[in-house]
Formats: sequence, structure tokens, C-alpha cells
Amino acid sequence: MSTPELLKEIIDNIERVIIGKRTSVEMAMVALLSEGHILIEDVPGIGKTTMCKAIARSIGCSFHRIQLTPDVLPSDVTGLYFFNQRTSDFEFRPGPVFANLVLADEINRATPRTQSALLECMEERQVTVDGETRPLVRPFLVIATQNPVELEGTFPLPEAQLDRFLLKIELGYPDEAAETAMVIRFQDGSPLEELQPVATTEQLLGLQQEARRIHLESSIRGYAVQLARATRVHPAIQLGASPRATLALCRAAQSRALLEGRSFVVPDDVKSLAIPVLAHRLILDPQARIRGHKAPTILQEILQTVPVPVD
Repeated sequence: MSTPELLKEIIDNIERVIIGKRTSVEMAMVALLSEGHILIEDVPGIGKTTMCKAIARSIGCSFHRIQLTPDVLPSDVTGLYFFNQRTSDFEFRPGPVFANLVLADEINRATPRTQSALLECMEERQVTVDGETRPLVRPFLVIATQNPVELEGTFPLPEAQLDRFLLKIELGYPDEAAETAMVIRFQDGSPLEELQPVATTEQLLGLQQEARRIHLESSIRGYAVQLARATRVHPAIQLGASPRATLALCRAAQSRALLEGRSFVVPDDVKSLAIPVLAHRLILDPQARIRGHKAPTILQEILQTVPVPVD
């Protein structure tokens, strides 16, 4: 099976459960191919958790869910050593991060100490407990969800944590036709229970390597750099995109090109990903926030001012 056919089959399989959200599913695939993490921010009942489970089942990978609350400890995430009375020795009990796909549900309900336990996992793909470092399995992907409406009892994600997410997406409410189709499809039971893998983790690792080999022409690379640098000098932005964000934008553009069946990146790949990759990393000036400015709107202005390579 060719790469475009395999990618289409994975997306179609996920859409058996997630109906009418192809753009969001494709964004999730971009993150998978880039081995980057996803932050999903939306209201309850939209299908955030269901999409995570559908992705895990479609690629046949191990899946763990962490329901984060203020009383969850870092050791509940990473694992801990316990004394085994039978062997009279300390043994390591792995936490839920030791899986291919980890769903951190309602991440903003965890305390900052617990949130920080995910930093090393997300960036370095490893866990350090009691001075001993253990590598995580590959591929490794964290999908975190948060509810933008309920703010009581939550802890805003720090900038360092937000910068670890490759992109941020929203699912939104389905249109009338999609919601009707969803009701019909779910009335006899959940299609998630019958979902079968259409790819393996080995195939996904191969796709990730293939995405890294997608050609990124120097002018388009420069275009991504200019977009990131423009956020650092914009008067409405207090803290612009980091160099990590520039790398993420280039890597995501390569993955989107592979998803589109191309062996090279075009400017539209960068433009379509600029807001999902960069918006959540920006900190606006307090006066800009008071005036109601939003990061996506400012990025739209930047996209209109930075010249697009036409070579």
C-alpha cells in the first residue's frame, strides 16, 4: 500500500467515529507524522476523548488515559518505586505515560507540580524517577484536553508547557447534517467499539521518517522563519514565537505535504499551519488583551504582511 493510500485509510477509519471534522482529524495526523503533541481546547461533549481513542485504535498502539484533577500527584503520571515484600527489593511501577498515545484529560485541572511532570516526557521522551532515567516507547504522543468555559478550580498552563505542544486545535459543534449522521451511526451502539486497526506502530514510525525527508526549499524555510520573527516585533505581542515554534512550523509543514501526497513543501502548507502551531505560544500585551485582540487575529495580520515566496 502506498503512503497516500495508507494515510487516507487511517483518516477514513477515524472518521467512522468522528463525523464532519475532517480538518481536525487531518491536523491530528499532521501531529502524528511530526511526532508532536496536541492540545485540544473545546467545550464538553464535542468528542475530544473519542477522537483520541479512535486515533489509538486506528494505528494499533498502546493507549493510556490520565484523568487529571487537583489531587493527582506527579508519581501518578510518571510512575514510582515501591517495596515488594515478596522479593524484598524496590521495583519500579510504570505510570500511564509509558504508552504510545497518552490522553491527558482536562490538563488545566492538574496542579503546576503535576503539569511539570509532563515536561520531560513531552520534550525528551523520557522519565526520571529517583535519579534514574527511563526512555519512553516510540512513537510517543500526548493529546491534552482542556475546557475553556470552566475556569474555577483550574491552573492555567505555563508558557513552557504550551510551547511543548506542536499545535492547538478546536473541534467545534458539528453542522446539522453531520450531527444527524452521528445520531444515526451511534443509535445501535458506539462504532468505536468495533473500530479495527488499519496501520501498525511500525508503519507509523516509517511514515514519520518519510515526513522528515520531505523537501523544504530554502525560500519556504525562510518564510517560516520570517513569520516567527514577525511575532517577536509586533506591538500587540509581549512574547513572540520561540525558535522551537519555528522548528515545529517547518516540521508540521513537511507532514502536511506528505499528507497531501507531495514530496515537497509549498507556501500554503506553512500558511495553513501558522495559526494552529503559533497562536497558543504567543503572549499578548496587556493593553492588547484589554482591547479584545486575539492571537489568531494578529497572526492573520502577520500572514498578510509577510511576503509569500513565489519562486
